[in-house]
Amino acid sequence: MELSYCVVNTNGRADLLTGLEAIRRTHPAGLDAEILVLDNASDDGSSAAVREWAAGADLELPLRVIDRERRAGKAENDTLLMREARGRLCLLLNEDAELKPGATAELVAALDADPGAAAAGAQLLDAAERPLACAWRLPGVFASLASALFLHRWLVTQSGGEETREAGWVQSSAMLVRADAARDVGWLDPAFFVYSDETDFEKRLRDAGWRILYVPSALAIHHEQLANDRSSGERRLIEFHRNRDLYMRKHHGAAAAAVCRVLNAIPYLPRALASVFLPGRSPGLMALHARRALRPYGGGEGIREAAAAYNARLASGAVVRAEE
Repeated sequence: MELSYCVVNTNGRADLLTGLEAIRRTHPAGLDAEILVLDNASDDGSSAAVREWAAGADLELPLRVIDRERRAGKAENDTLLMREARGRLCLLLNEDAELKPGATAELVAALDADPGAAAAGAQLLDAAERPLACAWRLPGVFASLASALFLHRWLVTQSGGEETREAGWVQSSAMLVRADAARDVGWLDPAFFVYSDETDFEKRLRDAGWRILYVPSALAIHHEQLANDRSSGERRLIEFHRNRDLYMRKHHGAAAAAVCRVLNAIPYLPRALASVFLPGRSPGLMALHARRALRPYGGGEGIREAAAAYNARLASGAVVRAEE
């Protein structure tokens, strides 16, 4: 089989159905493929909704739903999907990713044209279809210094333009991966529950001699379900900053990680000040970013702890899932 669409979903039923319909609508004719949906112990009826959609969608591709009995991290779930996939290529998709016409074909063509590339990322768009930054130089002291000097758009961000080219890393919301390359580097590291998981994965692919491609002709809307969940805001910040620090310690050592904590905090301070005078901005949020960048392990619970608490409630029967 040529291609496996690998979709991870956590309580994103509406976005998930939109994304699956986009797969059905945009799948290239003649490309042998399957759809795998991993439901991450959702309680919103996502699995039942997918099965109902598949039954009535005149779907030409085989679809399988993998139901998890406990909530796990993005890295672990993407790995499980790729292990289960039959395709030589795996298109990793968040539940809130909506492929635009031609996106799959462009990503497949990019990897087929470059045997030395292990992954190819689409150009992500916001809900208004404006381009989002989605490819960057790999993290390190230089990248953090450039961001501290507000030079990140020129020296760190690598998305933009019209030509397919190599990047340090691309966002995994819509990323095509060679299954054998993922297997060779040991899949994704579950130590990264969410955030920096794909960065670490792509760093290891590059260290193994593979290239990472950014493909601007492949377009996908990223509805950013997690970012729009205000109730999980502080947990997301905690998870983001401690996993960014974990990446630095894993690949660059403790000293470089300590330097980057300071550098990463600096850009949030003037933003916090500016937010006082700008409508709709939160100085408290920027200040919280700065504190978490400086002290990524300074207390508080992230998304990992929220998942563990949810799993405990599931085990005790305190959570009633919609399918039940």
